[in-house]
Order: sequence, then structure tokens, then C-alpha cells
Amino acid sequence: MAEKKEIIQAYYEDERSLFAQKNLRIRDTVFDKGESPLKECSDLELEGCIFRYKYPLWYVNRVSVKNTTWFDMARAGVWYAKELQVEDSIVTAPKNFRRCDGFSLKNVDFTNAEETLWSCKNGSLAGVHAKGPYFAMNSEDLTVTNLTLDGDYAFDGVKNTVIRSSRLLTKDAFWNTENVTVYDSFISGEYLGWNAKNLTLIGCTIESLQGMCYIENLVMKDCKLINTVLAFEYSS
Repeated sequence: MAEKKEIIQAYYEDERSLFAQKNLRIRDTVFDKGESPLKECSDLELEGCIFRYKYPLWYVNRVSVKNTTWFDMARAGVWYAKELQVEDSIVTAPKNFRRCDGFSLKNVDFTNAEETLWSCKNGSLAGVHAKGPYFAMNSEDLTVTNLTLDGDYAFDGVKNTVIRSSRLLTKDAFWNTENVTVYDSFISGEYLGWNAKNLTLIGCTIESLQGMCYIENLVMKDCKLINTVLAFEYSS
């Protein structure tokens, strides 16, 4: 592979400013107004960058991002990405990370995680903090560790997912899911897990007024239930 071209302390404000570029190492650079600055790019390394406007990373491949900030107007910022790694970054814009395949999020803060991480697959989350409703809807094949989530309706429709050592404050979580296992986590939220299939909870503390109903093949081991009544109706 060709040596990466370096871009340091640059400023861009045009639409598609680096469209379809390859083999770039971009540091301490600001992408201001101007849609889709890195659309269709591949083999990128970004560090210390700022995204201020819409659609910065669409249809990208093999991208590494560190210490980078997505501001509020950088919404719908990462869609249709493949082989993506994001570390030590903050995302303040909603509707991020849609239809991504093969991704890793480590120490990422989503301060407005509304409708974030939808229809993604083959991903890992570690040390992620997220605040906002409808997190991770219809995603599959996820590995999640040390997630702190404050937002209702999380993980709706998720499949083939394992969550460990997390803290989830989320009404109506895990609805319509299939093959989800949660280990050693705290979950608080009404109507937990309705209409799920093969939901397994191990070593969890759960506060759910009317949780675990309408579940096909619910397994619970070594769990504590706090303020949980009207549970397990029409579950097997």
C-alpha cells in the first residue's frame, strides 16, 4: 500500500472537500460547513479532528479515528462505513453510526445518542457512554462491555448480541430481540424484554415494574429483582 499523505492543521468548508481520497493521515484538522467532506474515502487515519457539519463519513472503508469531535450539526455523521475504529472521541450529534459493518467503538461519549447505532452489524463497544432514546435499534452481532446508557427503548430488534458489565437505564429495552445475553449488569426500566426470543440474563440486578413478559425462552441465573411485579406473564 502506498505511503499515506499527511494533512495537518487544515481547514475545509466546501462540500465533498476530500471526496474519494485514499491513504490519508489527517491530524488536527477542522471540517466546517460543507456536506460530506470525506465521502467514499478509504484507508484513512484521523486524529484530533473536528466535524462541524453533516454527513462527514459516508461510504468509507478502513478508517481509524482518535480524539475526534462530532459537533451538534455533524448529524448523520457515519453511515454505510466498513472496517471503522473510533477511540477516545465525543459525538454530540444524533443519528450517527447507521448501517455500519465491522466497527469498533472504544471510550466514545454519545451526548445525544438519539437514533444512534441503527442497523449495524459485526461491532464491538467498550467503555461507551450514551444518552438518548432508541439506541442500537435493529443491529446484530454486537459485543458490548462497560456500556453506560441513559435512554429509553434501547436495543429494540437486536440479534446475536452479548452485553457485559454495563449499566442500562432504559425503558422498554430489548424488545423484539433474538439471541441476546446480558452478564453482570444493572438494568432499570419498565416492560423489559417484551416479545423477545432467547433472552438470557446472568448475574444481573434488574428493576422492572412489568418486565420479562411475552418472551420465548427466557433464562435468568443469579439475578436480583428490585421493585419488579407483574413480571413473567406469557413467558416461557
